[in-house]
Amino acid sequence: MIPNITRGSRMSGLMVYLASTDENKTKNAHTDPHLVAGDAAIMAWYDDGVLDRDDALAIAKHLDQPRKAYGVSVQIKDMQWDASKKERIHVGYKDASVWHCSLSLRAEEGSLTDQQWGDIANDFVDAMGFTEASGKAQCRWAAINHGTSENGNHHIHLAVSLIREDGTKASTHGDYKKAQQTCRELEVKYGLEQLSSVHATRGYDRAEKATAVRDEREMHRASLARKVRASASASATEDEFVRRARDTGLLVRPRYAKNTTDVIVGYSVAERPTPGQRPIWFGGGTLASDLKLGALRENWMDSPQLATAAAAEWNAAARNRRTVSKTGPENGTPPEKMWVEYTRNATALADQLRSIPRDDHATWAKAARDVSGAFAAWSHRLETTPGPLAATAAELSRTAQLRSPRQHGKPVALPSIAGAAMLFMAASSKNKSAAQTALMVQLINTAFVVYEMHQQSGRTREAQRIRAVVEQQLAPFTATMPKPVLVGAEQQAATGAAAPARAVDIARRGVVPIRPGSAVPHTPTPATPAKSFQPSRRDTGPGLDR
Repeated sequence: MIPNITRGSRMSGLMVYLASTDENKTKNAHTDPHLVAGDAAIMAWYDDGVLDRDDALAIAKHLDQPRKAYGVSVQIKDMQWDASKKERIHVGYKDASVWHCSLSLRAEEGSLTDQQWGDIANDFVDAMGFTEASGKAQCRWAAINHGTSENGNHHIHLAVSLIREDGTKASTHGDYKKAQQTCRELEVKYGLEQLSSVHATRGYDRAEKATAVRDEREMHRASLARKVRASASASATEDEFVRRARDTGLLVRPRYAKNTTDVIVGYSVAERPTPGQRPIWFGGGTLASDLKLGALRENWMDSPQLATAAAAEWNAAARNRRTVSKTGPENGTPPEKMWVEYTRNATALADQLRSIPRDDHATWAKAARDVSGAFAAWSHRLETTPGPLAATAAELSRTAQLRSPRQHGKPVALPSIAGAAMLFMAASSKNKSAAQTALMVQLINTAFVVYEMHQQSGRTREAQRIRAVVEQQLAPFTATMPKPVLVGAEQQAATGAAAPARAVDIARRGVVPIRPGSAVPHTPTPATPAKSFQPSRRDTGPGLDR
């Protein structure tokens, strides 16, 4: 169940909108708007009859009565965009005495009865501290059901006056976090699908979806996120990232610290528009929480010299000039042995992840981020339109996005596969090789370990999504790949044996784990450190330092 909180000043405007059935005045078609819950006086007067405009105005008058009687209002900062300063500035205060929250189910969950929604609404406002259950005077409130959204989401709306019956103000401190926690508790209590309290992904608004459908294309944010993720995962430094992002066709611009042109604190990207059109810019954080510049920098090398080089590349991008460096790693060709070594690293990563506790969310997120970046990079090289590689990258990226990253500490050291994305970015867009297949097999195995972690953690939805994309989309793709080449000990063990299984066989049988048993043991045991490949400058040659 997903809460969405907004604040306003006009209770009458909100209630008229919620009770309206005029499709020209509402975002979604409303049907049979009626109350499912509310304070005692509201329910005594209106019960569950269909509401019209007059009813809506009468309910709004009732809800707003304490505010008008006591002459009290709740004020919040009024932040407005200053075009000259290119930032939001504080211009004063505005009334925000109306607290509005929608509670929405996923379309796949179907619908609830009015009785169920009523019980949920009462429990929700109790938990939020708006009723006498808080030990204070109650706030007046109402919950309205006006049908499903155009996407099939059954939902209700709660309208609350933040002025209590005795004229005191209700606190909304931490209401976003509290609403999320309350929804997780209500999901358990009422047997609803339990959404993750650990991971959170960005949603898409209605207009964005409608535009993509009309133009018969992928949503801009999805394609931008994949290109940024591929570029970031393939890069060892920030200046390399800027160049790689521009090489994918993205428009890139930095966000500078105030009064500087050499301190970059954020960035925006856009697809190159058609002639006559303006680019549509998205900040890194609006693409995905782990694509903010600060989060990306945690995975790159850093030094004063590298910071200077990065600033030069950002400035060139801002002015739409050519890249400063012409000899970066993105212009080199990695040696063949790097495919073998990173395949070994991917094998070791999948193996060691099995000993990582399920609640070490930072480590699991880091592993998912690296694997997602590799698939995103390969998608960029091979897929002219989003296909199974893009879908796999998108699903794994969900695990990479933590709701509150700072609460989870730092990930533990594991074998690095960061170079896998660099290899795929440098690979031929026409010829598929056995080395690519071998690396992909181990990346699929790592994805399966992530799947089992979600399964055993009770996050069934996340687990099913990963398994579905691997079995239903990635499996047909692997049928087009050459047979993988085994390396190291695996190659010796396979001498004289049957030919190695094709990647398609691995995917179609549910991506069998590397070894039998649970992917995440109930009692984690310390992992034996594996010798993972950490290329030096001598290994990679000029311009390929990883």
